[in-house]
Amino acid sequence: MMDSIDINVDHCNVSNNATYITLSWIVVGQFALGLPLNLSVLYIFIFRFKFWKNKSIFLFNIVVADFLLVACLPAKAYHYQRGQRRSPNYIMCKTMLFMVFLNRGASIAFLVMLSIDRYFNVVHLGRRNFVKVLKRSPLISVVIWLFLLPLTIPTMLNTFECCNSYGRVNNTFSQNVTDTSREVVFFAEILLPFIILVFCTVRIVHRLRRKTVGDKSKLRRASYVVTSVVVLFSVCFLPSTIARAVLLAMRVVRPEVENVAAQVYDSLMVLSYIDCLLDPLVYCFCHSGFKDAYVTTFCPVFLQKRLLKLEFSSGIGTTTTTNSSGARTFSLQMLDK
Repeated sequence: MMDSIDINVDHCNVSNNATYITLSWIVVGQFALGLPLNLSVLYIFIFRFKFWKNKSIFLFNIVVADFLLVACLPAKAYHYQRGQRRSPNYIMCKTMLFMVFLNRGASIAFLVMLSIDRYFNVVHLGRRNFVKVLKRSPLISVVIWLFLLPLTIPTMLNTFECCNSYGRVNNTFSQNVTDTSREVVFFAEILLPFIILVFCTVRIVHRLRRKTVGDKSKLRRASYVVTSVVVLFSVCFLPSTIARAVLLAMRVVRPEVENVAAQVYDSLMVLSYIDCLLDPLVYCFCHSGFKDAYVTTFCPVFLQKRLLKLEFSSGIGTTTTTNSSGARTFSLQMLDK
């Protein structure tokens, strides 16, 4: 029978400095690339694209969440450089956990809303779309942010980042409840949105393949864009989720390999931060109006014509038309939704 784990043992000190120094430089690289990218995207959304007039409130909130998460990365790199899995300062530790999980949760929540909206626009065109009604008001964005606040409470604990939870000596009932609620929030935040994204993507792609009106190449590109959302989500979030499940199991059944499992988990969590770099590329730059505004603002003149010409010749959208019999065919300007 495995011995229980002493609650007083500090599981936040790293067991392999080389691993965490490497991770710290990866985080620095993510920050160096993510900060200017997200700042430039926010600038376009606010001053050039005017997201509130272009029905892009969900996209804007995704970028805001990504930007706030990028802002936390220097602190993460600093602690990894010092051989710490998290800040030893109580307030700093709580603040980091709050920022990371609030903004990561917000990014995922608005992504799900965006996917549901596209699902109704393609699969159930013409029916009442409650998401379309909701996204017209900025209040829905405020409600989503407020709803996420209480979900961060279980994760704002030192024990989360260091996984000093299950397997402790003389666990109390309150400790077991806290541990369980924290893990339920963490896994539900990833697995439930993943199920919704897969469902919406499969239905959208199936509907596109059955569509007989429109440019086949454009419809095929639209399918690739929709599928890329699920691929991005899977690459960024699923590995760290699986690694945490393994880490929790190892703490109880094979504590001697916990240090290795912790390094794998932390490495895959760092991988999940790359979502802040990929979100603008997958969501924003596939939106033709946003892409035009970005290119004309930041790209040199000699590149502008080439990029805009390329978009015109290989756009992924189709247009709504009415045929001679009066039947309406739907449009799929996929990321303009």
